[in-house]
Amino acid sequence: MKRFLLLIVTIFYLQTLSLAQTGFYSRLADSALTLTHQRVQYDPSYFKIAYPNGDVPADKGVCTDVIIRAYRKMGVDLQKEVHLDMQAHFSLYPQNWGLKHTDPNIDHRRVPNLMTFFSRKGATLKITDKAEDYQPGDIVCWNLGGGITHIGIVSNKTTRDGKRHLIIHNIGAGQVLEDCLFSYKIIGHYRYSGS
Repeated sequence: MKRFLLLIVTIFYLQTLSLAQTGFYSRLADSALTLTHQRVQYDPSYFKIAYPNGDVPADKGVCTDVIIRAYRKMGVDLQKEVHLDMQAHFSLYPQNWGLKHTDPNIDHRRVPNLMTFFSRKGATLKITDKAEDYQPGDIVCWNLGGGITHIGIVSNKTTRDGKRHLIIHNIGAGQVLEDCLFSYKIIGHYRYSGS
């Protein structure tokens, strides 16, 4: 009887945890969607920013800033989390920029660093050509060619035919909602709910 009750309690706990996780990702997608109402000029400039909880000027940003700002609305400071993980495991992160140490002004604003962080601290999901595999709150990364990477977040909104979720990203026209999931080669697919 005790085993049966323990089994029931465990199942209830796992279902509750699963619902809480699903709720987090849906709220994350909603927080990203609110960013599309703010006018932002695409600006890849290096900015010296506060740490922790630093941000570039509110009217500027790139693709990574969409992700950073959406998570920040959920109480997750990717600047701090990426910086701390890079300090502890610097050699595991891309060495594309010739840095010898971490830089909390820019490290979290680089797609390859976010990909490494999400693969280390979150869930790495399958890359497929099936739209249903990409759910609200998922983080998707693309290769645009020529060594250029891009990142966006899957929204709760779908295409008119309901076949695909729209993506919230900034590829040059500000923080926008677009049908672009399969417009570029997908190189990363993640879920992360904070540490």
